[in-house]
Amino acid sequence: MSLQELIDSASALSTDEVVTLAHSRDVVLPGKAGTMALITLDNGHDHTKPNTFGPKGLGSLNAALDAALARDEIVAIGVTGKPFILAAGADLSGVPKLADREQALALGKIGHGVMRKLVDGGKPSFAFVNGVALGGGLEVALHATYRTISVAAGMLSTPEVFLGLIPGWGGNFLLPNLIGADKAVKVVVENALNQNKMLSGPEAVKLGIGDVLLESADFLEQSLLWASKVLTGAVVVERPSVDRGEAWDAAVARGKAFADLKVSGAAPAPYRALELIAAARDNDRDRGFAAEDEALADLIMSEELRSGLYAFDLVNKRAKRPAGAPDKSLARPVTKVGVVGAGLMAGQLALLFARRLEVPVVLTDLDQERVDRGVGYVHGEIDKLLAKGRVRSDKANQLKALVTGSVDKGAFADADFVIEAVFEELQLKKTIFADLEKIIRPDAILATNTSSLSVTEMAADLEHPERVVGFHFFNPVAVLPLLEIIRADRTDDASLATAFAVGKTLKKSCVLVKDAPAFVVNRLLTRFLGEVSAAVDEGTPIPEADRALSALGLPMPPFVLLQLVGLPVALHVAETMNRAYPDRFAVSENLAKVVAAGKSSFYLWPEGKPVVDPEVEALVTVGDKPSTPDELRNRVLTALAEEIKIMLDEGVVAEAQDIDLCLLLGAGWPFHLGGITPYLDRTGISEKVNESRFLPRGVAGLA
Repeated sequence: MSLQELIDSASALSTDEVVTLAHSRDVVLPGKAGTMALITLDNGHDHTKPNTFGPKGLGSLNAALDAALARDEIVAIGVTGKPFILAAGADLSGVPKLADREQALALGKIGHGVMRKLVDGGKPSFAFVNGVALGGGLEVALHATYRTISVAAGMLSTPEVFLGLIPGWGGNFLLPNLIGADKAVKVVVENALNQNKMLSGPEAVKLGIGDVLLESADFLEQSLLWASKVLTGAVVVERPSVDRGEAWDAAVARGKAFADLKVSGAAPAPYRALELIAAARDNDRDRGFAAEDEALADLIMSEELRSGLYAFDLVNKRAKRPAGAPDKSLARPVTKVGVVGAGLMAGQLALLFARRLEVPVVLTDLDQERVDRGVGYVHGEIDKLLAKGRVRSDKANQLKALVTGSVDKGAFADADFVIEAVFEELQLKKTIFADLEKIIRPDAILATNTSSLSVTEMAADLEHPERVVGFHFFNPVAVLPLLEIIRADRTDDASLATAFAVGKTLKKSCVLVKDAPAFVVNRLLTRFLGEVSAAVDEGTPIPEADRALSALGLPMPPFVLLQLVGLPVALHVAETMNRAYPDRFAVSENLAKVVAAGKSSFYLWPEGKPVVDPEVEALVTVGDKPSTPDELRNRVLTALAEEIKIMLDEGVVAEAQDIDLCLLLGAGWPFHLGGITPYLDRTGISEKVNESRFLPRGVAGLA
């Protein structure tokens, strides 16, 4: 089939595509450089709906390129985007509709066929990267002969591996041949698997992705001026040579080790990307693009991609419209925040509130030394942001001025929102709330960062229990995006709406949770860790138990997770759950022994690799009934399926999708698995345990 026939055939299937049109206009370049055909990508919506490339959009770009290349008076082609956006990659909404591999293969061929006209068309081409350039958006720029990037461009990346794909329109070939394999592996694999890390405009130019960094105020004008200088020879673009020796192999090997660490071989996308980068050293453009087409087709038809798209949809749509949240018009303004406590968690919260709300934040604690230490921590973190260029000097000074401390809770008298971040002890929290109620206004919010205790019980003896909400963050606060917002029995809509409004301003993904022991994430993690601990107590060696779960591609093994959570915290939550549900949540005697001995981990880490601590081995008592890896995985997943069904029956969250969202954003459940409930459905465990699925067929790629 010809390129146009492929476009026409694919377009017929793309009924719901929001088409990004390629608008072309002639621009007379300064310095008598000639006339450029400047193509602007624009889907007709504002910056909240980015340009994307579906078959019809690629067809529009193809027509614009053909028209420009056919005109002798056009000396160069430029491509840019609507304000703040070049393009956010492929339109993936139609992927679930692709019925066979040939349709998927055509999608890769279309992208390559259109974009390579920028380099094979016979005219110099320029990409003016004015803003967001993700995936195919960045790849269209990579095809151009030259690239300018705006200093304000803040989202540049190839995120495909994160979703279960590969950069399928040239990225695996063009990027390593432009900036070297070492940097390409970082961008394509490591950044994608590291919470989908994005590049700023300056970072992209430093890596060599862009040729020149230009200010945003007159970015297009300066880009056209720079292009004219390139065309007239006044500017010569020199790029460093790429190391095609051992460094190339070393980069690919490093990428494989990183992928093993992150997904343990359970997701194919990073490994296919690394294979393509490895081959890009010797492939020519035709072979490199053909290999990408084949890999893209395989992955588009894979279960992992359908799962990744389900997870992506949850994070980008459902998380922005939390189920059950009250009308946002009920929210009250928050002009001052109080934080009870000045420890590490309190300091993290104070910094977050100051940065996002930009209102005064006051920390209190029992004595001046603790208060000073807490405020000093926040100011130190602001200094780190300044040193990294994350904030300017004037902003750093402003943030420091917002965060103060006091030993007198009277400092909260005019606060609109007060959150406690003290030790997980119910009576302590009740006492703090009782003291605060005498000081703060009747309509001020009282929030608790409890990870497992009853918010209703905390509010039970208060005069105004209706303004108490659970506001459960995950550690580290600056990194993990989930915020569980807990409605106690008497919490009113205005207080809950205010909590959701604050959470949104904090840039957190909020999920409404019923006041039930340990809420969502900690309840499921405790059940998960409890089953693993029980298997170890029965005789399964700790390293073997950790390896048994690696097949799921979880972000870290169970006993490493225990260390991150903190053994005393894990024990405390296990005891809380045991009191609530003794038939399903046991307390490991061995965990209690290790905590009593003051140990912070089951492992020692010589040379960065985990080895079971001999002192821990001497402490624990184990049985003689070890589990095989398959037995342990089945045990854990069976327990999770049972617990999720109970949680849904109890109304802990609105739907199974909210369980998935919580684990994706609060526990690092892998995107390539698509969420815990579709995974349990796909593996048949849901029906085996509960005699029913969690999700309907057709959701998350489920057959």
